[in-house]
Amino acid sequence: MQRISTNMPNDDMIYHLQQRELSLYNTQNKMATQKRIQNLRDDPTGAAHAARYDSLVKRLEKYAKNIEYSQDYYKVAEDNLRAGVDILHRIRELTVQAAHGTYTKEDLQAMGKEVDQLLQELTQIANTRGPDGSFMFGGARTDGEPFRIIQGNVPGADGLVTTQVQYIGDITERQTEIADGELIATGFVGSKVFAGENQHIYSTTDAMDYRVTQDGAFYIDGTRIEVTQGDTIYSIVHKINNSDAAVKASIDPVNNSLILNTTTPHQMWLEDEQGSTVLQDLGVITSPDFQRPPDNIAASAIKGGGNLFDSVIRVRDMMMEGNTEALGGKGLASIDNALGSMIGVVSDIGAKGSRLEIAYAANQKKIPDITEMYSKQVDLDISKAMIELKQLETTHKAALSTAARILPPTLLDFLR
Repeated sequence: MQRISTNMPNDDMIYHLQQRELSLYNTQNKMATQKRIQNLRDDPTGAAHAARYDSLVKRLEKYAKNIEYSQDYYKVAEDNLRAGVDILHRIRELTVQAAHGTYTKEDLQAMGKEVDQLLQELTQIANTRGPDGSFMFGGARTDGEPFRIIQGNVPGADGLVTTQVQYIGDITERQTEIADGELIATGFVGSKVFAGENQHIYSTTDAMDYRVTQDGAFYIDGTRIEVTQGDTIYSIVHKINNSDAAVKASIDPVNNSLILNTTTPHQMWLEDEQGSTVLQDLGVITSPDFQRPPDNIAASAIKGGGNLFDSVIRVRDMMMEGNTEALGGKGLASIDNALGSMIGVVSDIGAKGSRLEIAYAANQKKIPDITEMYSKQVDLDISKAMIELKQLETTHKAALSTAARILPPTLLDFLR
C-alpha cells in the first residue's frame, strides 16, 4: 500500500518539468556553440578522440610554420653559398691564368688584388645573417659573427689585408622540428660549410711510453671519447677509430706520435674534458687558457688542410710573390678542393630543401584529414538538433498544459 500526500503530485510534476527544461537548455547550448559535446560526460569516448585530434591539428599547424621558416632559411643559405661557388670559380680561373707563366710580376700582383677582393666577399658571405636576423653559419651561436678576420701586411699588397679567418662559432647545429620526431638543422656549422679540404694534424711528441694518469675523456668534433688510467697510445688510437667522429687516428712510425686525419672536409674540433689533459699531453692541442677550438692546435704540431679561406689566402700570397710554379701545383689543388667541398654543401642543402617540400606537402594533406575527423566527433548535426528542440518544446508545452488540468485543488481554491 502506498501513501500519497497532497504535495507529492506537485513535487513530481515540478521535478520532471525541470528535467525537461534542462534538456531544452542543453540542446539550445549545443545549437548556439555548434558543438555536440558540451561536457565530457556527454560522450567520454568521443571527447577523448576529439582531444587527440585537436592536439594533432595544432602540432601540424606548428610544424607547417616551422617548415615554412626552414624553407626560407635554406633558400637564403643556398643563394649565398651559390654566390660563394661563383666566387671560387672566378678565383680558380685567375689561378689557372696566373700559373701559365706568361704574365709579369705586376700582372700577377693585380690578379692577387682581385683575389683579395673576392676573399673579402667570401668572408661577408660567411658572416651573413638569416631571414630572422641571426648569423647563419655559427652553429648554435647566432648572436655574433662566426668568423673573425685577422689582418696584416703581405709583400706586394697595398696596406693591410686579410691574413687569417678564424672560426669562432660552435659545432652545435640548431634543430627545428618539422614532424613528430623529425628534426632538420637550421643553423649551419661554419667550420664544415667553409671547409677547404680534409685536415690532418701531426703531433711531434713521442708517445711510445705515454700512459694515461687518470680516468678522463676528450672530445673530437663533439664526440666524447673516454680513457682510463693506464691507456697507451695504441688504446687511444683504437678508441678514436671506433668512435663516431669523422676522424681517423694513426701513429707516426718515425716520431712515434699521434696523427689525426679527417674523413670529410672540415676543421677538427678538439678538446680535453675538464680535469683531463690527454690531447695536451700528446702534443695535439694547447691549453684552453690560450686558444679555443678549432684554432687551439699546439704550436709544435704540424697542421695541414683547413678552411677554404686559408686556400684563397695562400693563392693570393703566391700571386703577390709571383710564384707561378706553386700556383699551378698546391695553389690550384687547394682551390679545387675548396670548390668541390662547397659544391657538396650546396648539393646537401638542395637535397634538404627538397625534403622540406615533401614534408610540407604531406603536412598540408594531413591537416584537413585530421580536421575532418575532429569535426565528426564534436560538430553538431544541426537538422537533427532542430528536430530534437522542436520535439522538446512541444512535449514541454503539453506537460505544462496537463499539469494545469490535473493538479489537485487545495483548500485555498474553496476559500473565496
